[in-house]
This record gives sequence, C-alpha cells and structure tokens, in this order.
Amino acid sequence: MQINKAVYYYNCIHKDMRENMDNELKQSREKINQVDRQMAELFEQRMNLTEKIAAYKQKHGLQIYDQEREEEMIRDNSNWIQDEILKGYYADFLRQTMRISRSYQNRLLNGMKIGYSGIEGAYAHIAARKLFPTAHKESYNGFKATYDAVVEGECDIAILPLENSSAGEVGQVTDLLFSGPLFINATYELIITHDLIGLPGSKVEDIKTVISHPQALDQCTKFIKDHNLKQIAADNTAMAAQYVAKQNDPTISAIASKDSAELYGLETLASGINTEKTNTTRFAILSASENRSISNKHDVHFALMFTVAHEAGSLARALNIIGAHGYNLRTLRSRPMPELMWQYYFYAEADGNIYTPDGQDMLEALQVCCNQVRMIGSFVEQKAVE
Repeated sequence: MQINKAVYYYNCIHKDMRENMDNELKQSREKINQVDRQMAELFEQRMNLTEKIAAYKQKHGLQIYDQEREEEMIRDNSNWIQDEILKGYYADFLRQTMRISRSYQNRLLNGMKIGYSGIEGAYAHIAARKLFPTAHKESYNGFKATYDAVVEGECDIAILPLENSSAGEVGQVTDLLFSGPLFINATYELIITHDLIGLPGSKVEDIKTVISHPQALDQCTKFIKDHNLKQIAADNTAMAAQYVAKQNDPTISAIASKDSAELYGLETLASGINTEKTNTTRFAILSASENRSISNKHDVHFALMFTVAHEAGSLARALNIIGAHGYNLRTLRSRPMPELMWQYYFYAEADGNIYTPDGQDMLEALQVCCNQVRMIGSFVEQKAVE
C-alpha cells in the first residue's frame, strides 16, 4: 500500500513537471511565432526597399552583386550582436538574406535591356552576359547605334569598349562620350584571349586569309606576320566568325573567342594568339542617369572631359587645379574635335570621390579656366559574377 502511494505521488510530480515543461515549450513557441510575425513584416519592408534598389541599379547600369559592399555590411551589422557565439550565425543569416535579395532583384530586372555592339559571341556580349546574366541582351551594328539605343530609350544600358591594354583607346567611343549625354556608371575589365578559329578539319597551315575586327588584328600582328596571312577587317570578332562559317572555305579563318567558335560551329585552330598575353579590354557601362551614390571608397574614380583655350599654359592650369584639390590623374588623353581643325578636347580620369566639397570646388575652378567642362561619370570597377 505504501509502495502504491509512493508511485502515485511520483507519477503526480512527474506529471506536473511534464505539464510545466509542455507549458514552457508552448510559451516559447508562441513567442517565436510572435517574433517570426514581426520578422515577416520586416522582411516585406526589406524586400520593398530592395525593389527601389533594383530600380536604381537598372536606371544607373549597376551590377546587382557587389561583393565588397555585402562583406562590409556583414562585418558592420554583426557588431549589433552582443553574444559572440551568435555573431557567426547572424553573419550567415545576413548572407542568406542578401542572397534572397539578389534573387528578387534578378527577377525584377529580367526585363532590363542591355545594348552591345556586334552579335552574339562578341566580346561586348561576353561582358554583358557576365555582368548582367539575367537581363535581355540586344545586339546593335556599331558603337554609335548601341550608344543611341540608350539615348533614345530602347535600352537601359550600353556596354562599349573604352580601351585595350595593347591597342589603346577606342577613339569612336571616346568621341561619343564627348558629344553625347550618357554617363559612365561602372567599368569592367575583361581579359581577352584571341583564338584562330576555322572550319572543322582545317589546319593552321591551310589558312591563307584571316578576318577580324581591326583592333583584334592589331593585337595579333606577330602571329599574322609569322604565318603570312592576308587580313580582312570586320565590324567585330563574332561577325568574323559568322562570315567564316558562311563562306565554308578551309583557307579562311577568324580571330575571335572560343564562344564564337562554339556558336558558329567552328574549331579552334590555335589558342591565345594575341601578341600580349595580358591582353585586357576595359568596358564602360553607360546609362542616361548620373550615379551620385558613390561613397568614399578607395577604388572610386571619376571621368571628365574638357577643352581649353589654344594658348600657352592653358592645359597646365587645368591640370594644376585637379592636382591642387588632391586628385591623382590616372588617365589623360587628347582627341581632335571634328568640327574645329587642330583643336582638341581632353579625356581625364582621376582617383577619388568627386561628390565632396573639394570635388565641387574643383569643377567650379575648371569652369573658369576651361572653355567646356563635362562630368561623364563616377564609378568603380565592377567584377563579373561567374
């Protein structure tokens, strides 16, 4: 009897303990649901703000993924967590949140139109595909047609080559920047590897003629001379590949990318034939709106164009103003002005943020000593998302 009573009380005590534990679990779950409800509301707020960010990026031709910005945000925001053990989990939470944000931005920008010069497989198309993988790419015949597509509202962004590490500036694009209204809001360096491509079964020793864009031909002069090849200029490298495929002549080849060879059913006959093995083309991402949201990061640059009076010391005065305000010039080029014989305009790039009091003072000072001054963009070098 005593044993049964003890068992009874033991069961009662454990029943109470279980009920208390069940109540604590229930209350904890209810509190988690309340927190989750608040987080759901905050999530909607965050994604609504993401829509505004996506619209800004579309307007200014900015890449969705900014690794440096995200890592900086994770470092800073993790400091809000007091518990050192939880900081790592919170950092992972932020990474997942930003991944979702990027995915949503990609969906919003699926209708974004990117203009590029050439056809599918051209290096500008490769750059567009790497920078804006989900956006619609629109092909145009020539740099001016691509530029004008953004001016006229047909495209959101134009991707055009600024310069090549071995062949130098692309003068036609520089002239468009001088005469037109678009802004550089980012630049992107694409490593260029030129291949000799031809019909399946062809051999290098069979080739008599090579076709490509003039700059690509210039970048492969040693290979062309060594093999005594006749040169034909094309509007771009991908069109050259397309031409070779249509001609169906085993003695004709193109200098183009591996992508072009695959697209047009050709084979790579010789890889990496560019004379300079560090061959890189720098592309400008152009839009109709100036990006003023650049922060004071070390990798911020700006570009401007100006003209000076045709008199001794006028250029030196302009350059002294830029230097006196603490900006380091990294590029300075002159281009002839088509409408004025022996008159030139200057294209300059400098390191630093121009949207500071010093930067604005510098622009005002340049307006005094220059005939024309035009800001054409503040930007950072963008990296492609593989």
